[in-house]
Amino acid sequence: MSDEHLNDEPQRIDKWLWAARFFKTRSLAAKAVDGGKVRLNGAPAKPARAIKPGDELAIRLGELEWVVEVRALSAQRGPAAQAALLYAEREDSRARREAAIAARKVQAHPGASVKGRPTKKDRRLIHRFTGS
Repeated sequence: MSDEHLNDEPQRIDKWLWAARFFKTRSLAAKAVDGGKVRLNGAPAKPARAIKPGDELAIRLGELEWVVEVRALSAQRGPAAQAALLYAEREDSRARREAAIAARKVQAHPGASVKGRPTKKDRRLIHRFTGS
């Protein structure tokens, strides 16, 4: 990202989330903000809300949460390495997120006990449950 794409003028929160690579599209970012998954300085935000360097964002994606400080704004989406320069994650946030990822890896996959096709007994139970 060259310097002409970085600026310090206020920018829409959904556009910044997209440029910082938290979401693949601006519409997904806008839906997340509308759904209450993003908080700006501790308060709920709207997609068109302007952010500036120094603001704090709490971003929840599934069971993971990032708490980041906005370092810079960008008019364009760039490579992940350069997008990471747009924010700084708090240490406690990083530790909680890494602990949640480690805990998820330790647990068995939900489908690990399922082996192959259902047996005749399994099919009878499925038919009894679904009523067909």
